[in-house]
This record gives sequence, structure tokens and C-alpha cells, in this order.
Amino acid sequence: MTRSPLRRARSKAAASPDGTGKPGAHAWQTVSAALSWAAEEARLRKARLHVVRVWDPARHAALYAAAGATPTSEEKQTAARDGLAAVMRTEFGPASPDDVTAELAEGVPERVLVDRSAHADLLVLGVTAPAWLAGRSAGPVVRGCLARARCPVVIIGDANGAPMSTGRAPADAAVT
Repeated sequence: MTRSPLRRARSKAAASPDGTGKPGAHAWQTVSAALSWAAEEARLRKARLHVVRVWDPARHAALYAAAGATPTSEEKQTAARDGLAAVMRTEFGPASPDDVTAELAEGVPERVLVDRSAHADLLVLGVTAPAWLAGRSAGPVVRGCLARARCPVVIIGDANGAPMSTGRAPADAAVT
């Protein structure tokens, strides 16, 4: 049987305009686009799809974040679980197909995803802002997965679901 393409939906409190830890509008679109791309790729490959949402209870808000705005570990876990359920409902409706599974994992995202990549044919990452397009280095999750994943990595870096390369944007991608 074909190993499953692995999909990771990521949102951080930093991407949340209201401080709840839920993704903002752009982050939500990117997560949805990445999941849609991964679901279509799994369908084309006739493979299983394993969706992973990682939450890290040890991550803390930036020092400059508003006092009292830091969610508790339980609030982070609840937000991650609710976000995963919402994106799954948006993509698949009230019931996921039989060949799609979802996992809420606790830990350092890049470590968890590299571990899961050992059993995958493909690792798909959704990022809210491809740093390399703005001349910055990629974030720790992207860097860690690109360096250590045990399968190919695809990065979905825009709300249109266009795969992005760390070297350059695809020829048909609009860069603004």
C-alpha cells in the first residue's frame, strides 16, 4: 500500500489578530489551501492522507506581547484541536473520507513533523508568509523539515495553493 502524503496545518498565536491563537484570515486561507493541495495530491496518487496539527505547549508569546494575552497550555491545546476540526470540516464536510486521518500532536513542530515524515511519501507544509520571497530566511519549522525530512517536502505559501520552492517562485506564481 502507498505510504500517506503527510500534511501539516500550522497556525500560531503570532498569526492571530485577536490573540486567541486561532489563525487570522490569511493564515486560515493558507492552511486551507495547503490541505486542499495535499488532499488533491493524495487523490491523484491513490494514497492515504494523514493530517497533522502540532501544538507546542512550551512556546511562549513574544516579550512585547500584551500582558495577560498569553493563552494557557489548555487554551493552546483547545485552539489547536478546534482549528484542526474546523479546517477538516471545511475541506471534507462533516465526515472525512475513509482514507483521511487527522492527528493532534504535542511537541516541537519541526521535530514531530520530521518524525512523521519517516512514514510518508510527501510532507506538505502550509506557511503564511514565504520568508524567502521577502529576502528573509525561512522559519524554524520549514528549515528543520527541509533539512531533516525523510521524504520530499512541498511548501504551500499562498492562499491560492501554489507550491513554492525555497529557490524561487514558480514561473506562473504572481509575486507582489
